[in-house]
Amino acid sequence: MKVFRSFPLWIVLTILCGALASFSASASGKPNIVLFYIDDWAWNGTPVSMDASMGNSRMPALQMPNLERLASQGMTFRNAYGSPQCSPARVSLQTGQSAPRSGFTVYLGSKEPYYDKKREYQRFPLIPNVSDLELDEDAVTIAEALKPLGYASAHVGKWHMRGDPGKEGYVLHDGNTNNNPGNTQAGMRRMPEVVTDPKLMFSITEKAIGFMEEQVESDKPFYLQISHYAMHAGRECLHETRDKYVKHPLVQAWYEENKKDPETVSRKADPAIWLGMGEDLDGRIGAVLDKIAELGIEGNTYVIVVGDNGYRHEELQLEPSLKQPLHARKWWLWDGGLRVPMIVSGPDVKSGAVFTGNVVNYDFLPTFVDWAGGDPEELEDIDGVSLAGYMAGEEPNEAFLNRNLYFHYPHYRNSVPHSAMISGAFKLIHFYGRPEIPMLFDVSVDIGEVTNIARRQPQTHKKMYDGMMHYLEGVGARFPKVNPEYDPDVYREHKDFERRTMWGPFEGRRTLEDDEI
Repeated sequence: MKVFRSFPLWIVLTILCGALASFSASASGKPNIVLFYIDDWAWNGTPVSMDASMGNSRMPALQMPNLERLASQGMTFRNAYGSPQCSPARVSLQTGQSAPRSGFTVYLGSKEPYYDKKREYQRFPLIPNVSDLELDEDAVTIAEALKPLGYASAHVGKWHMRGDPGKEGYVLHDGNTNNNPGNTQAGMRRMPEVVTDPKLMFSITEKAIGFMEEQVESDKPFYLQISHYAMHAGRECLHETRDKYVKHPLVQAWYEENKKDPETVSRKADPAIWLGMGEDLDGRIGAVLDKIAELGIEGNTYVIVVGDNGYRHEELQLEPSLKQPLHARKWWLWDGGLRVPMIVSGPDVKSGAVFTGNVVNYDFLPTFVDWAGGDPEELEDIDGVSLAGYMAGEEPNEAFLNRNLYFHYPHYRNSVPHSAMISGAFKLIHFYGRPEIPMLFDVSVDIGEVTNIARRQPQTHKKMYDGMMHYLEGVGARFPKVNPEYDPDVYREHKDFERRTMWGPFEGRRTLEDDEI
């Protein structure tokens, strides 16, 4: 100990604590896993380009240095798919199952046994389906799969799957939360005078950090899912962060063009608040990353940042030269409703890499089991595959690159009943109300899904359609039925008729919207 004699005691203790933490991190030999699950975050909703060749695959003005640091240290996924709505996305992530297999295809309050009996739809073309209301009892969640491998698991923030997270294997959680807790300024047109915990970002982060500290102290590997309420509608941020973006030239130009006063513009319309929310979120991601480094577990911890469902952020148009790269938005199975940002960093993840194969939210469970030293092949009734090898630099084979990804949305809500399947470069969409219009796209060259090539490639369409329907029937998916009480006049008079028509099926080439390119 002579080497420490010339140093103050607090420095000696700091060095020893760091050494102990590093020892603790490596004692079990199993990596920790931290997943940031971000709500309603578009594929192009970050300052990190999801495709370096597309200027509109990133968000202008928004500053998220911690996310950019994570991307430079890890892997960015160009073709990551979520779900059209947050609840089925969360179920797929937890169970490794596609939405049609789990039966949890949308968040509904209906308790009808099969069909959605909402009065609103009684004269619509189809009788839509209801959804499962909770996780299936026999479904294995991430926490339940990791527990036999020695892991403690926590879920903080938005759950939105009903049920009790504690019964799903989580030793720390916030209960059966939905969107409401995160809307701390609900009903307010303007931000309150004092804002300390927008979208509960800060309190969620404190709870997450406390869990990490406890697990490192007990020398136990952990899975931590931080399900943020940002970037969900009902935008909130700190005043000082908003003030920064109010002064941004692009935001100033927006105020002027839209004849808005920064002092009176509504909270729900203010781009400075949305941008501020993104930067505040990045600060909380950074706080967790800093704590991981402080605890000495940085070299043994995987970090994932990913969105739950597709979205459409109008803030992209703060830069006049940019147009939306994807068609439609949340609630739809067009890529605008499915593609999400995804970045992964970890011990053996290839640094600064971009992965272009198709990945999906139900790949996480087998990937985590693989990282934890388990065998993903032993997981039953799942649709996902482990991405661990590809993240480490393994070249994907043709079987992986051309595998089928399934999406099923037999509901009206904000869209229409439809299903989709992605297989390599091709994407098939089937609208149950218009089966006479086949839909097929080559999204490798047509990311905006502008040109329907089904008539040009009928054999490809038939093969994919037959394969999708065989799968859906095989997993017991629910299908809408023709409504004998359909009234065209009632349907046309509905407030969402124009949108349902505009974003429905089409022959040939569709007309681009004003905000698309």
